[in-house]
Amino acid sequence: MANENKVAVVFTGGTISMKIDPRIAAAIPALSSEEIMSMVTNIDKVADIEIVDFDKIPGPHMTPQRMMDLAKTIKNLVAREDITGVVITHGTDSLEETAFLLDLNINTPKPVVVVGAMRSSSELGYDGPSNLSAAICTAISEQAKGKGVLVVMNTEVNAASEVTKTHTLSLDTFKSLEFGPLGVVDSDEVIFYRDITKHHHIITDSIESKVDLIKCAVGMDDRLIRFCVDSGAKGLVIEAMGRGNIPPAMVSGIEYAIAEDVVIVMVSRCPMGRVLDTYGYEGAGRTLRNLGVVFGGNLPGQKARIKLMLALSVTTDPNTIKDMFEKGFYK
Repeated sequence: MANENKVAVVFTGGTISMKIDPRIAAAIPALSSEEIMSMVTNIDKVADIEIVDFDKIPGPHMTPQRMMDLAKTIKNLVAREDITGVVITHGTDSLEETAFLLDLNINTPKPVVVVGAMRSSSELGYDGPSNLSAAICTAISEQAKGKGVLVVMNTEVNAASEVTKTHTLSLDTFKSLEFGPLGVVDSDEVIFYRDITKHHHIITDSIESKVDLIKCAVGMDDRLIRFCVDSGAKGLVIEAMGRGNIPPAMVSGIEYAIAEDVVIVMVSRCPMGRVLDTYGYEGAGRTLRNLGVVFGGNLPGQKARIKLMLALSVTTDPNTIKDMFEKGFYK
C-alpha cells in the first residue's frame, strides 16, 4: 500500500556517500544511493521514496553552474503533484552555499531539505542514515511548508539563509549562530519554535560565476582587488573588519573596481552581526557607502557571493542590485 507522502531524494555525493578506500586510507565517494537508503531503516512507514541520482561528488567539487543544474532538477520535482517534498544529500563543505542558492532561486511552498553527514560509512557513529531520516521527516511535515530551503543535521532544522558550518569535525557543526535553529526533529516529528518573516528570491536560469571573495586583514592593500578586476571579475565581495571597515590602503582598489563597473558587496568577517556605516574615518563604512559599496547585512562572505552571482545574472545595474541586498534592511 502506497504512502500518502512521496519524497524525492536527490543524491549529489558528499561524506554521506563515502567509505574509506584501503588503498589510500582515506574516504572517497563509493556508496550508491540504494546502499545509503537501505540503511535508513523503516523510512517506508512514513513516505514512499523516489531516488534521483544527480551526482556523486565531494562538497569542494561543487560549482555554481552545477548548483543551477541542481536547482532546475528540484524545480521540476516540486512541480509534480505527486511529490510532497524534496531532500538533497550534499557534501558539508559547500552545503550552505548550495542550500542558500536553492533558497534564493526556488519559490515553492513544498519543503526542500538539504542534508549531509560528518562521518563516512566506514567510521563508528556514521550519522548519514539518522540525518537522512530526519530530513525526510521534515520534508513530509505540514509545518515545514513555506519556510524556504531547510538544512537538517543532527536533529536540528535550520534555515538555509542563516545556517553555517562552524566546526571541521563536530556532528552539530551546522549552526544558525545569531538566531538559533528554527526547530528540531523529535521522535520523527518536526517541532518548529520560530519562523523567518522575510524570504528573498532571485529567479533566474543562469548564474554569473565571475564573482570573487576577498577577506580583509591588517595592513592589506589594493593588489588583490585590482587583480580580480583586471582578471575579469564582474562582482566582488569584501569581508571587511568589524562593523564594515577596511585598511585605508584598500580604498583605492575599491575606487578602481567601481570605476570599472564592478559591483562590490561588503559583509563582515565577524561570524555574527551586520555591517553598517557607523564610522567615518578613511576606509570606514561611511566612506565605502559613499563610494557606492553595497551593504550585505549579516550574510557571511560565501553566501553574499552566491547572492551576487544570481543578482548579476539578472541585472548589472548597481542600484537594482543594491535593492536586492539592502531593501528592508537599510534606509
